Amino acid sequence: MSELSNLTPAPGAVRKKKRVGRGESSGWGKTSGKGHKGQKARRGNSKPRLGFEGGQMPLARRLPKRGFTPRNRVEYAVVNLGQLADFEAGAVVDINALRARGMVKKGMDLLKILAHGDCDTALTIRAHKFSKAAIDKITAAGGQVELVES
Repeated sequence: MSELSNLTPAPGAVRKKKRVGRGESSGWGKTSGKGHKGQKARRGNSKPRLGFEGGQMPLARRLPKRGFTPRNRVEYAVVNLGQLADFEAGAVVDINALRARGMVKKGMDLLKILAHGDCDTALTIRAHKFSKAAIDKITAAGGQVELVES
């Protein structure tokens, strides 16, 4: 009958710890499996840090650094008035209508209308932001401007 006092692990399950640097006859003496000299033969350097290129100037430091992108940047899908000339008079133009025509990418949720180009048709435009010149052009053409809360 097996009891706690006479339990043993399966044969081959427990091995002796490899003790390196304990004489030539052990098979792990002298250089202890690290070869001769070099970075990997030194103590404390089993794995260099991420991005380390062996003393060569790392890529992250060789490339030029320019600009700044704030973490909390608000990005708008920008549409010019000239692009809205295709809509028929009296149409309601919002972000969904523009997305359906492929003028706004999928991930964009906020819309800004700029005044570049001419739009002679009277449109009702719903957007999150307008430039002052765009508001003037839309109202001059007989259209309406509706600000949407974001």
